[in-house]
Amino acid sequence: MSTESDIREFLTTRRAKLTPERVGLPAFGRQRRVAGLRREEVALLAGISVEYYTRLERGNARGVSESVLQAVSAALQLDEAEHGHLIDLCRTANAEQPPRRAATPQKVRPSIARIVDAIVGIPVAVRNGRLDIVYANDMGRALYSDLYRDPRGPNTARFTFLDPRSRLYWIDWERAASDTVAVLRAEAGRNPYDRSLSDLIGELTTRSEEFAVRWAAHDVKNHLSGTKQLRHPLVGELTLTFEALDLPADPGLTLQTYAAEPGSVSEQRLRELGAWAARRSKLKAVEATPTP
Repeated sequence: MSTESDIREFLTTRRAKLTPERVGLPAFGRQRRVAGLRREEVALLAGISVEYYTRLERGNARGVSESVLQAVSAALQLDEAEHGHLIDLCRTANAEQPPRRAATPQKVRPSIARIVDAIVGIPVAVRNGRLDIVYANDMGRALYSDLYRDPRGPNTARFTFLDPRSRLYWIDWERAASDTVAVLRAEAGRNPYDRSLSDLIGELTTRSEEFAVRWAAHDVKNHLSGTKQLRHPLVGELTLTFEALDLPADPGLTLQTYAAEPGSVSEQRLRELGAWAARRSKLKAVEATPTP
C-alpha cells in the first residue's frame, strides 16, 4: 500500500473506534450510517476546518504541521504509539525523495555480544524491528528454542503465524498475535522502505488470514515492557516480565531482558531452564574441541 493509503486507513480506523459520547459531543442529529465519529466531528474537536481534515484523511498530508497532527491526535484520542505512527506516515508523505536509512543490522557488534553473554541467570535477546532475534545468550536461545528451529533464523512473527507450535507456546495466542502485528505495523511506519520488512509482511499476509485481518486493523504498539506468558516445552508454563532497551549506537536494534517474580514457580522453572542451557552449552563446547 502507498503512504497515502496508509494514512487514510489509519485515520479512518481510529475515527471508527470513537463515539460522540466518548469524546463529549452530543449524539443527536441525523441517523448514523457507520460506527464512530463523523469527519466534521473530528475537525471540530481538532479545531480545524472540515475540508482540511477531509484532505488529510484522504491521505494528502503535504505541508501538514506538527501542531495540526497534535490536534488531530488529541481529537482521536491517540496514544503515544499511535501519535508517533501518524507522524511517521506524514513525514514519509512529505519527503521529497525516499528517506535514506541504513539497513537494519543483522548482527550485533562484538562488544554488545560480550555484554549479552555476561548477563547470567536470565534470558537476554537482541532483536531488530522485523522481530528477528539477531543474538541471544544461552538462556535466551533456550527460552526461544522452538523459534531457532526455523532454518531462516528465529523470527517471532513467522513463528507466531506460520508455525503450529506457537499455539501451544503462547498461552494467550490471540494477544501475542495482535501484539506482534501491532509492533510490525509501527515498524513499517518508521521504516517504510525496508525491503526485508516488506517481504516479511507480504509473506505473512498471503500465508496467514489471521495476520491479514490484524494487519488491516492498522493497530500499532510500542512493546517496551510488559508480561509474557508462555508454555516452554521443557519446563512448562512461565510468566516473565520483560524490558526492551534501544541500543543508541545500533539504530533498529533492541536489547530485551526477561525475569520472573522472585520466589515464584516461574523463577524456579527459569532456573531449571538455565541449568539445561548451561549443560547444552558445555556439550557443544566439548563437541567443538578438536580431537588431539
